[in-house]
Amino acid sequence: MSADSPSDPSPRGHVLLAPDRFPGALTAAEAARHLAAGLRRARPDVPVVELPVADGGDGTVDAAVAAGWRRIDAEVCGPAGRPVGAAFALARDVAVIELAEASGVRRLPGRRPRPLAATSVGTGQLIARALRHGARRIVLGLGAAACVDGGAGLVQGLGGRLLDSSGRDLPPGGAALRSLHALDLRAMPDMSGVEVVAAGDPAGPLLGRGGAAAVHGTRGGANRDEIRVLDAGLRRWADLAEAATRRPARDLPGAGAAGGVGFAALAFLGASIEPGPGVLLDVLGFAARARDAHLVVTGEGVLDTRSLRGGAPIGVARAAARAGAPVVAVAGRRGLTGEQLRKARIQAVYTLEDIEPDAGRCVRRAGPLLEQLTVAIADEWLPPIRRPAS
Repeated sequence: MSADSPSDPSPRGHVLLAPDRFPGALTAAEAARHLAAGLRRARPDVPVVELPVADGGDGTVDAAVAAGWRRIDAEVCGPAGRPVGAAFALARDVAVIELAEASGVRRLPGRRPRPLAATSVGTGQLIARALRHGARRIVLGLGAAACVDGGAGLVQGLGGRLLDSSGRDLPPGGAALRSLHALDLRAMPDMSGVEVVAAGDPAGPLLGRGGAAAVHGTRGGANRDEIRVLDAGLRRWADLAEAATRRPARDLPGAGAAGGVGFAALAFLGASIEPGPGVLLDVLGFAARARDAHLVVTGEGVLDTRSLRGGAPIGVARAAARAGAPVVAVAGRRGLTGEQLRKARIQAVYTLEDIEPDAGRCVRRAGPLLEQLTVAIADEWLPPIRRPAS
């Protein structure tokens, strides 16, 4: 699915830097730049290649842009109904779209949760914009959603109408779906020639105890009564959506992803849902860049058991192992045992708290501290080149 996979884009014996973001401190691209700066000082004779990564959530578009994709800016509807500036990445006919850009938690005013009313309409608008730019393959990152609307807003953003019994358009959000009476999909684009891969968690149905309302509604601050309201709305939405598309998607793995946006991707876009890190590494051409690498350095803010459940650094480590490259990780702090690291194919972890025990300083000085860590990485993994005596 890579838009650009050169046969040998990296020099032999290079160090490939493929970190995810350090939330609250550094983007993935910033982390890669600091690692590169430190390594170039410690081992100026070793080629360094930067490839920031993501898992489908915040930073996914930035990772594609850092890999050379074109950034397309757009103004769309945010999760609270206000206009927001968002972007997607484009390379030839492949678009990378990040739900968090248009419909993510960080787009909520003051980050105040709105579980009953937040909408994914802006994500649908980004998809529509990408189609107008000629995209025939779309990678849709499903992380960090603010909405629990089953992707109903996404459908509206693509031109669909959700109508009540009086023929009026429904207001945004999952709660309003209880009043859904009919769908008008005549203005929806023809998706028959478009491949859509949703990068997210391929687990969890749309409805019920493990569904979108129970999981994402709770994360978004919904109480028990509100979760019941959301689940009832999503059930009504699923009934009409499946009847309209003839795609029974509510019980498919990943239907509940991103507040149910996974369901809309399955039912209306004919998408497949795949683990986020693997999809993004493929799109970014990781395998080609890892070829003949002397070392791969990955990392994220906290490397713990949550990382094992679909974190980008674990995806990097496994992909690097397939390419035959050793992997070390950097992190703010580590919460994995040596055995867990070995199973994840990570040979060593270097943490900011090893050299700065104060958590606040770790955040404020994350960049310089990463550069300090590269000294230990270089000493242990990149022995100086011994040049023959003249």
